[in-house]
Amino acid sequence: METKFETKNGELYIDGQKVIKAWESYTGWYWFGVRYEDDGDDRIWYGLVQGFENEWGYWSEKELKELMKELKVWEIRKKDLPFAGRR
Repeated sequence: METKFETKNGELYIDGQKVIKAWESYTGWYWFGVRYEDDGDDRIWYGLVQGFENEWGYWSEKELKELMKELKVWEIRKKDLPFAGRR
């Protein structure tokens, strides 16, 4: 099934779910978070990951922040979300 990206009122939705926060990597991977749970010292996100293929899953914000320190991953600005990702 194909993943559906939509923009409504300047917000990005994927398969009908509003994207809250997203990241991009220098390798072309994207993480689109649609919900999260705080887990002590970490935030566990659920959303769409565009890597070798599109798949829904979980990831750790703490791990992404470590990659951000190395400039391998960055947060996508909210105003740029409607244009982010591979479609």
